[in-house]
Order: sequence, then structure tokens, then C-alpha cells
Amino acid sequence: MASRFFDHGKLERNISLLGLAALVTVAIGGIVEIAPLFWIDNTIEKVEGMRPYTPLELAGRNIYIREGCYNCHSQMIRPFRDETERYGHYSLAAESMYDHPFQWGSKRTGPDLARVGGRYSDEWHVQHLKDPRAVVPESIMPTYPFLAERELKTGDMTGDLTALSHVGVPYSKDDIASANDDLKAQADPGADSADLVKRYPKAQARDFDGDPARLTEMDALVAYLQMIGTLVDVDAAKPQENGRKEGGK
Repeated sequence: MASRFFDHGKLERNISLLGLAALVTVAIGGIVEIAPLFWIDNTIEKVEGMRPYTPLELAGRNIYIREGCYNCHSQMIRPFRDETERYGHYSLAAESMYDHPFQWGSKRTGPDLARVGGRYSDEWHVQHLKDPRAVVPESIMPTYPFLAERELKTGDMTGDLTALSHVGVPYSKDDIASANDDLKAQADPGADSADLVKRYPKAQARDFDGDPARLTEMDALVAYLQMIGTLVDVDAAKPQENGRKEGGK
């Protein structure tokens, strides 16, 4: 039945008029959604403690991506009771602000890793990566023993940090210039890591793979895993509800 104010039948029978009406409707919706973004400095609320990855952590993250770990592990804890009780405090958007690309993942064949840092020892991670079933009998995860055998060959890390600085990651000139030295110093128990920790707060400097004589891919990956979820004091960040990651997976 046609409305007394508007003849819907006329609109529905005229494809040009219907297309124009649809365009106007979508345009209005788009303006309402997009326009506010031009008047705010950042869509992510910053939280205290976040910093860029150290060169060693970044190298480990690159290995994590190379081996496809994101296919089975997510890095986003949703604000639901069943998730927070199992994995910890829900993830904050700011915790992924320096991720290019982010590692939220699309499924959970294995547990979420958003707060895995510090939950297990370095030795546990090394054994888990070499033979997952040695520490988790029911695991279906592939084995990665070669990580402990391969020397870490990253090339010139100054290039990686420079590229990330171009997309907004706040690496300083000193960070970029010291990238290759920082990479080695973080996994060398005998190195002076004071400057590294000063520029990268909460950076963990030690031998990670159990073999201090060599710098391996295992060192880098374990360094990355031990850092995930450890930078932000989530208890202090609780009132910042706008900083949480919203949306389901």
C-alpha cells in the first residue's frame, strides 16, 4: 500500500531513481561514520608502557609470521568472561598499535597468545617448539627443531626499523643506528644491555635458547613470545574502556 506522503512503488519501479536514492543513503551513512575521524588525532587511545619492538623481538615476530603461527594462534582476547578467565585481561587496541600487520588471527586451533609472555620459562618454550608433545601431550602443533639449529640471519635490521618508522612506529635515529648491535646484545649474557633497556623499557636481555655461544632463530622467536602482553599494566589500564579491542572473531 502506497504511503500518503511518498509513492514507494514509483521509486521501486524506476531503477535510475532507486539507484540515486541508494547512493544518497550510502553517502549520508558514510559521512556520518568517516567525518568524525578527521577531527580526532588518533582512533587508538594510548596506554602507558607501549613501545616499539626491539630488533631481536622484531626478528622473532618476522619468524612467527614466516612460519604461519597466526594460522593457529590468535593474539586478541575478547572482553568475555570465558576468555578473560582463561587467557587474562582483554586485549587493548594500543597493544597492537605498532603491529604491521597485526596478529589478531582468525581462528584458535591452539590457545590465544596475547598474554603468553612470562607465563612459561625460556626452556619450556624451547622444548615446546622443538617437540610440542614433550610438554603438552595432546598438542597437534608441528615441530620446529630447526629453529635452534639455524643461525639468525636478518640482514641489515636498520632497513626494517627505517621502513616501520615511515609508517608511524616511533623509532628514534639512535634506535635505527644501533639496530644491529641491539639485536646481538639482547641475546648475549655478557653484553652491556643498559642502553638497550633504557631505550626499550622492559626489554628482556639474556640467552633465550640455552646456547649462549650462538644467536639462533630460536633466540629471536622466544624473545618475541616472552614479550607479548607484558608491556602494559592492564590493571592500571582497566578504566580506559575505549582502548579495548572490540568485535568478535
